[in-house]
Amino acid sequence: MNFEHSAKTQDYIQRIKTFMQDHVEPFEMQLYTEIHELNPDGDWRNWQVHPKIEELKTLAQEQGLWNLFLPDDELGQGLTTLEYAPLAEEMGRMLFAPEIFNCNAPDTGNMEVLYHFGNDQQKEKWLKPLLAGEIRSVFGMTEPDVASSDATNMQATIEEDGDDIVVNGKKWWSTGLGHPNAKFTIFMGLSNPGNDRHNQHSMVIVPLDSQGLDVKRMLTAYGDYDAPFGHGEMHLTNVRVPKENLIMGMGKGFAIAQGRLGPGRIHHCMRTIGLAEKALELAIDRGFKREAFGKPIIKLGGNGERIAQARIAIDQARLLTLNAAWKIDNVGVKNAMTEISAIKVAVPRMAQEVVDMAVQMHGGAGMCSDFPLAHFAAGVRALRLADGPDEVHMGMVTRLEIKKYMTSR
Repeated sequence: MNFEHSAKTQDYIQRIKTFMQDHVEPFEMQLYTEIHELNPDGDWRNWQVHPKIEELKTLAQEQGLWNLFLPDDELGQGLTTLEYAPLAEEMGRMLFAPEIFNCNAPDTGNMEVLYHFGNDQQKEKWLKPLLAGEIRSVFGMTEPDVASSDATNMQATIEEDGDDIVVNGKKWWSTGLGHPNAKFTIFMGLSNPGNDRHNQHSMVIVPLDSQGLDVKRMLTAYGDYDAPFGHGEMHLTNVRVPKENLIMGMGKGFAIAQGRLGPGRIHHCMRTIGLAEKALELAIDRGFKREAFGKPIIKLGGNGERIAQARIAIDQARLLTLNAAWKIDNVGVKNAMTEISAIKVAVPRMAQEVVDMAVQMHGGAGMCSDFPLAHFAAGVRALRLADGPDEVHMGMVTRLEIKKYMTSR
């Protein structure tokens, strides 16, 4: 088996690395600090994008490092899921970096939805400015009043009324809702309750300035508002949008979600692997620079073995994720569900352990804003819930394994 990336991929990896080293890393900790200073509290109406981020976005676009996730030669760079995966890893080393390349969630997933399932009018009005980085977007799926780990529990509704679609419901943990450039949400709700459970839901584009859409608050994740994107709660009461805002058709929500979440989970996991690599580097650097009891702390208390364990775990997670990416490209999302669910469990767990080890190596410094580790710790813990909790994905793997067993019998 050949595990080497193609020449095309290696070229992009080097270009991303060079861009990060030359233009982003010199400002890394400054940006973490100043982003927080620009957005000090939960009042999202005053949140701002750091001007350096906008400057870097322009530079990335000029260098052809833009929309790398989209497998289209004209709108993106024509990369497959497998080719894009290591680029996502490089971006994941800094929490704010994906936006610089217009490769941040939830926009990548929403762009994929519009690219694959949107009509011409939707692509012109919403996809085009997203691809240009002129606006941001939101994905409204999780609800506060039901166990959203089972998406069929959704209480929000989408109903046809003449030439309009009428939307009602509550959504929370809607990432990107606080961004000053956010203009619309892709909203998922119950539309066809008489259908079988996976054909009952639809997705519709809802502009955020629609009458009846009320943004209630931004939620903190371990005390951090994650500004300027945020994770918000919104209530929609008799919100009317034109029927042409319906994506693909009534009852097609789960089919769209399956196409959206497969590649999206590769992106999430590879970014998380990049984060874990950065945490490991910080741990080793700290281990050599600090001494206790007359020795560098990397040589104390089993820390050397912890470094080895982290390396093994990161490489295992990467191979598992690249295998899932390869399967998506070659046999499709539907035939890669075991691998997609497996990485969604394995990668955040791995990263949580690696980041925790790095925090421990840093001592008190690991918990404050002098290093990005506290942000990393919150992010990877949240990822064990985002896009479905561990238990749901393990349940999927279990069902598929039992199905294979029963078929073979």
